[in-house]
Amino acid sequence: MTETDPRPFVRAPGEGLTLDAPVGAVTYRARGEETGGALTAIQTVAGPGEGPPLHLHAADDEFIYVLEGRLRIRVDEDDHDAPTGSFVFIPKNVPHTWQAAGEGNTRFLFGFAPASPGMERFFERSADVSADTRLADGFGRFAGDAGMEVLGPPLAQSEPKR
Repeated sequence: MTETDPRPFVRAPGEGLTLDAPVGAVTYRARGEETGGALTAIQTVAGPGEGPPLHLHAADDEFIYVLEGRLRIRVDEDDHDAPTGSFVFIPKNVPHTWQAAGEGNTRFLFGFAPASPGMERFFERSADVSADTRLADGFGRFAGDAGMEVLGPPLAQSEPKR
């Protein structure tokens, strides 16, 4: 077995590295090095109104599965309501963003296939930025290195909740 071969694993609740991210807290559920490069899976909790700027991933397909709460998701030019149980697939090079739309926290699983070491590093690097400027600085300083292109502001700024 080589170093890149995946090995089976089970990650129990509460296990996995948790970091403060530009939007909410993220917990690595599966990293590329653990899956032989097959996928990156991350669980996050975002507070009401939180969300990233409009962006795209140049090399990564992304998925989102809403575990609890509600997201407002923009994919390309279309807005979608994504309540608990919703699944979203976003191919690479498609502009997208999301906003936690409920009154409480929204918890969801998102990830990339194949694995995205660049996005894994993005969250690690952003966690070291001051909480007051993490959203702007994280995306402004590290998005390009992660293969992301920022295209516009978060939904909270471009189209506040209607």
